[in-house]
Amino acid sequence: MTCIVGVEHKGRVYMGGDSAAVSGWNISQTAERKVFMVGDFIIGYTTSFRMGQLLEYELRLPEYDGPPNMGYMVSWFVPAVRDCLKDGGFTRIENNREEGGLFLVGWGEYLFEIGEDFQVLRNLRSVAAIGCGADYALGALAMMAPFDDITPDEAVIRALKIAGAYSAGVCGPYYVVEADHGAYGVGVAVEAEHGNDSVIRAE
Repeated sequence: MTCIVGVEHKGRVYMGGDSAAVSGWNISQTAERKVFMVGDFIIGYTTSFRMGQLLEYELRLPEYDGPPNMGYMVSWFVPAVRDCLKDGGFTRIENNREEGGLFLVGWGEYLFEIGEDFQVLRNLRSVAAIGCGADYALGALAMMAPFDDITPDEAVIRALKIAGAYSAGVCGPYYVVEADHGAYGVGVAVEAEHGNDSVIRAE
């Protein structure tokens, strides 16, 4: 299920998600957002609603006043995530290796992908997507880049809609969360409507 799309553009991160909740052959539209703010971070997840709920409501991150960087993500962010998911009964052990789930993280101007084994990656193409609609969304973004004739939030919405047109596990409404370093908000957002979809700008 799911399609989560992230884009780095001119010092900001734009991250969007769909509203599909899939069980076997059944699909419904969830009221729960799969993309949200946790302090200074935008998080968008797939894998499990339980994992997403733990990340949104239980994750406690160490304080840090420096610029966004890979070192903090690997040495501080990921251990906090592991503790959060373990305490919530979500992580599992496979072949003596602890595993979680897939999610994207936007921090300042950077977009990170967290793998099931908790590895942290950044894509030099400044885009990332996860979930069953990821390949369609990435192809759509590649055709729209470098976003000269379309805004990044509109590009994310279009990529999600294209993923929904071709993947049975993706559906609207679609939405985008936008934030830049120093302009974050926790639970405070302004929604700009794109038809039945919306862009959420943290203030």
